[in-house]
Amino acid sequence: MQTLIKLEEFLLFIFGIYLFNLLDYQWWWFLVLLLTPDIGMLGYLINNKVGAFSYNLFHHRALAVIFYLLGIYLSEPILQLIGVMLFSHIAMDRIFGYGLKYDKGFKFTHLGEIGNG
Repeated sequence: MQTLIKLEEFLLFIFGIYLFNLLDYQWWWFLVLLLTPDIGMLGYLINNKVGAFSYNLFHHRALAVIFYLLGIYLSEPILQLIGVMLFSHIAMDRIFGYGLKYDKGFKFTHLGEIGNG
């Protein structure tokens, strides 16, 4: 099952690259912005509950899709960019086993415990 999930997420990452390619931004922006959703980890400086909430907010695929579709509807490329970058980052994270977090600690995710191969 893990291989199937990683394959699915890899294809979603490729789809994110395709969507980025449709936007009018230079490619280096993709590389620069790819890790920005990890700003959600800063919540862990407060406690596990706030950390899990903020991390999950920045790593929820529905939010990425909402930003992208809102950007299309409003003809706002910056919203589309935010959606694409969230979407791509989420797929990349899930390829490496970083899922949505439980509030008992960073390593406890919906994909299993990180580092517990």
